[in-house]
Amino acid sequence: MNRIDVIYARQSVDRKDSISIETQEDFCKHETKGGNYRVYSDKGYSGKNTDRPKFQELVRDIEQGLVGRVIVYKLDRISRSIIDFANIMELFERYNVEFVSTAEKFDTSTPMGRAMLNICIVFAQLERETIQKRVTDAYYARCQKGLFTAGSAPSGFRLEPTTLDGVRTKMMAEVPEEAEQIKLIYEMYADPTNSFGDISRYFTERGIKINGREVTRLFISYVLRNPVYAQADLSIYEFYKSQGTTIVNDPADFNGINACYLYQGRDVSERKYTNLKDQILVIAPHEGIIPPEIWLACRKRLTQNSAFGSTRKAKRTWLAGKIECGLCGAGLACIGSNKNSKYYFHCRKRIDRKSCDGCGTLRAHEVENAIYGEMLKRVTAFETLTGGNPRKANPKLAALHVELAQVDNEIEKLLDRLTDGSDTLMSYANTKIEELDARRQTLKKAIADLSTQTISAEQMKQIKADLNGWDGLTFEDRRLVVDGLITTVRVTNGNFLIDWKG
Repeated sequence: MNRIDVIYARQSVDRKDSISIETQEDFCKHETKGGNYRVYSDKGYSGKNTDRPKFQELVRDIEQGLVGRVIVYKLDRISRSIIDFANIMELFERYNVEFVSTAEKFDTSTPMGRAMLNICIVFAQLERETIQKRVTDAYYARCQKGLFTAGSAPSGFRLEPTTLDGVRTKMMAEVPEEAEQIKLIYEMYADPTNSFGDISRYFTERGIKINGREVTRLFISYVLRNPVYAQADLSIYEFYKSQGTTIVNDPADFNGINACYLYQGRDVSERKYTNLKDQILVIAPHEGIIPPEIWLACRKRLTQNSAFGSTRKAKRTWLAGKIECGLCGAGLACIGSNKNSKYYFHCRKRIDRKSCDGCGTLRAHEVENAIYGEMLKRVTAFETLTGGNPRKANPKLAALHVELAQVDNEIEKLLDRLTDGSDTLMSYANTKIEELDARRQTLKKAIADLSTQTISAEQMKQIKADLNGWDGLTFEDRRLVVDGLITTVRVTNGNFLIDWKG
């Protein structure tokens, strides 16, 4: 059987600086020296793999013994992957097919040609990986600045051209009718009696679509997890911080007006809306449409655990993540026997390293009963002070929260520097951390003193109802109630001090 010469051409993008299929063919046909040849070409396909229709047809013809020589304009027209290229060369060798590249001036019928081929493959792969890194770096540089990266606007918004920091980009603008439907989804889900199914049926029965889309369970889930709708304040900042999210902006930037962008973190394989650890959060230039308390209420229902506590699921006490040793600040572990359900709180530092004297013998159920009683008193005190009427936010308290978040941020940065710093730097950092921690304690006390003046009457009303029906609450519901009232419980020698939330 006579085997023929084959020209293979590939063009990924049709633009002025790319070499066309026709030009590649003109270069290659000189190698045929006027003989017969067949052309296989793929237009609009990348060289990152060999999943291309005409190339696969070429492979099939090689396996049938129809091809004697493959000619390309340049090596990367075949593939930019070392592994793929090695497999292709093995295929050529198995079927005794010669390979010629006109631009690199070699063919595999000579030893020098084979050696040059291997070298060129390495550099082709290096070029591809360099391009990928540049694209990735550019993407994350735009993320850090809060610039819109790609794709369409989420439901409730449209994209409008704008310029930020001298860079032309796009910004989201509210679509009033769609935004009202998004708000309704949040309001309905914030009511614990409504499920995804209830919301979906409500919209379906009324023939309501959002941006031409059916309001399905999946659509609702995406909407409720997206911070692009939230009026991001410090409570949003604290939520994402507790989940291990990388937050680009300073706490003071969370002004309760602008929304956020959530980007996929570097080297993070988990989906950004389901696992928030190491994802990237940036303040967006557009204004949010959902109040932070409603957005967080919905997010808490979705996560089914304490939004501001540990991401590890508690099992033995609903105070987990809230209770700490008053001497050293370490969390208290709830340890005991599952057989007789007798549990005790123990300082983790004392358990691990005996580096703390601990906080005495604490029976878990006795501490829980005492904290429950204090929560009831807290609700009663609130009603006495406010008459059950809502109060406006206290600007002084908001400023204290901002400063506290900034102090926490500075402490974290200094702790990072201690890892590999010089002796001089470590000495400075330790001194600075001590000063910041003293300020932190002062701020927390000031916040606790002001908190009764700013708590929401509507929120306290719901908490009171939950406390009155405490015996009927699930373990996770109790965790949510505690999270709504308490920041920390510090225990020293059997006595405890509660830091209340504002």
